Amino acid sequence: MYKKYEMELAGRTLRVDVGRVAKQANGAVLMHYGDTTVLCTATASEKPREGIDFFPLSVEYNERMYAVGKIPGGFNKREGKASENAILTDRVIDRPMRPLFPKDYRNDVTLENLVLSVDQDCSPELTAMLGAAIATCISDIPFDGPISTTQVGLVDGEFVFNPTEAQKTASELALTVASTKEKVIMIEAGANEVPEQQMIDAIFAAHELNQKVIAFIETIVAECGKPKHEYESFAVPEELFDAIRAIVPAEEMEEAVFTDDKQTREENIRKITERLEEAFADKEEWLAKLGEAVYQYQKKTVRKMILKDHKRPDGRAIDEIRPLAAEIDLIPRVHGSAMFTRGQTQICNITTLAPLSDAQRLDGLDETETSKRYMHHYNFPSYSVGETRPSRGPGRREIGHGALAERALIPVLPSEAEFPYAIRTVSETFESNGSTSQASVCASSMSLMAAGVPIKSAVAGISAGLVTGDTDDDYLVLTDIQGLEDFFGDMDFKVAGTHKGITAIQMDIKIHGLTRPIIEEAIAATKKARTYIIDEVMNKAISEPRPEVGEFAPKIIQMQIDPQKIGDVVGQRGKTINAIIEQTGVKIDIEDDGSVSICGTDAEGMEKARKLIYIIVTDFEAGQVLEGKVVSIKEFGAFLEFAPGKEGMVHISKLAKERVNRVEDVLTLGDVVKVVCLGKDKMGRFSFSIKDVAE
Repeated sequence: MYKKYEMELAGRTLRVDVGRVAKQANGAVLMHYGDTTVLCTATASEKPREGIDFFPLSVEYNERMYAVGKIPGGFNKREGKASENAILTDRVIDRPMRPLFPKDYRNDVTLENLVLSVDQDCSPELTAMLGAAIATCISDIPFDGPISTTQVGLVDGEFVFNPTEAQKTASELALTVASTKEKVIMIEAGANEVPEQQMIDAIFAAHELNQKVIAFIETIVAECGKPKHEYESFAVPEELFDAIRAIVPAEEMEEAVFTDDKQTREENIRKITERLEEAFADKEEWLAKLGEAVYQYQKKTVRKMILKDHKRPDGRAIDEIRPLAAEIDLIPRVHGSAMFTRGQTQICNITTLAPLSDAQRLDGLDETETSKRYMHHYNFPSYSVGETRPSRGPGRREIGHGALAERALIPVLPSEAEFPYAIRTVSETFESNGSTSQASVCASSMSLMAAGVPIKSAVAGISAGLVTGDTDDDYLVLTDIQGLEDFFGDMDFKVAGTHKGITAIQMDIKIHGLTRPIIEEAIAATKKARTYIIDEVMNKAISEPRPEVGEFAPKIIQMQIDPQKIGDVVGQRGKTINAIIEQTGVKIDIEDDGSVSICGTDAEGMEKARKLIYIIVTDFEAGQVLEGKVVSIKEFGAFLEFAPGKEGMVHISKLAKERVNRVEDVLTLGDVVKVVCLGKDKMGRFSFSIKDVAE
């Protein structure tokens, strides 16, 4: 026997099965939203993990291709590493839940979400977000829930909740909002330049719907919830704090952290830590928690300086942006490059253009997304923060930052018809001290312009921070937070957009949610900052896209042919099109509707390819003058190739004005000659003449 709970959510039935499967997990629910089915489990280790100073939470969103009736590609025919969508979903589930676990909890916790079936009108990602929260709430794992998540679209000026596939396609907004019973705890958005006030209204419309889901979850927890288990606290003893303050007074700690140079601050803290290690050499239990104690002492000091004294660690005003710089074309030969610097954060972005056939192919659970034309990748090497470690490829953070910047720029990209290129931008982090993802947005926008991509407008991004006191009214919103303010603050509110509106949001917080005034103030602060960045910094480096792509970028000629003629251009087993490519050195893409893209760097070769394709798809007409290559000689005449796969014959009587006894007297293999089409002969075949070209 199992318990089943149902509610209507945005016009579809949400069903939660408790006690049906995975009974050995601490908490497990089988989620149904429409025909979408996701198994969500929460498990925790019995004992804390030794030697760590953080909460070890793992979130897994496991996509199975059987959920959409597919067998995975490749030789192995089974799922491999997580897709980008799965990683981004992991992060969206993690962000609202992590702050609600006890800060002194060190037991390993894993939230597994297994997608079993997908109804394209009912998001499996949303179903997993709700299921992960419910599974944790009914488990014995300490958790200050419940929370709920809602997706919001904007279709014809109206908000739609948990949009269907058709609504997503038409929507100007893709917003995800997670809430507790009182406050908003997570925001993620991609938007087509949506105005700030409309975005705020959408956020709180979602928050209102979340309250209905939370009430539904509370009924499940009341009937099925387990008592929360006891755990070993890893809180720092108050007597250790007292001993530290006796050795390092508050004034000394303020002086240590009050600098705009990250390395200087870290050196100051290192010296303080060494003094404390010497002082507590005979107290092993204190030494084990000294790192966490020093961290918390720094945190309290920085928060007090900001909130009470309105003094930031680097001396800036609350709404002041760090020194900014922008430049383009610093890397030769690439298709476009730009560098954006904000304080000790520095991003270099490089743009690469290619034909549309180089677009990324997607093989996931969303059947509407089969390719991706614009790709933004973000790299974060250890030298950017003065550390050393081997590079193991992009982690979840790098993939998340890349996707955020990508989302911010998609709304301003030209259509494929306007600009028939696949586009890749890569953000290389040269230096990092806060909000490299938003610096990547700024650098990418300039890099695209420098590459000649006709984007609609410049896009800039900035991050706002938050320090809160004991009440909801006691807070301070900071513009352009650096690393220290991110570590010790309560919020990292990233907003990217144009002058017209917002294109992307990502909000991370460490507290139990934000009130509406805080969100409104943060969005207003980021609007002011990004307007300044665009007008005073980016536009002075490059204010509009270059009229043409660069010297080393591929050029593209487009032409339209009759779809019935595509087979003629391709030829048997690709023989014809491969011959054109070999002769001209270009790359050719043909779509099912007959649109042809000829891509190359040599204008002469591209024009030759265009002419060859034109000849292949154009029927011969009397009076048409063509140029052909002699490919075969017979007693009765010569065969000419006008284009790969398209030939014609010149009879011996049509070779010259005078009598010709042997074809070889006039022509040899490989000769290129001009001929005129005489129309069809008695046999219905086209005939050609060399001697009548002048006429």
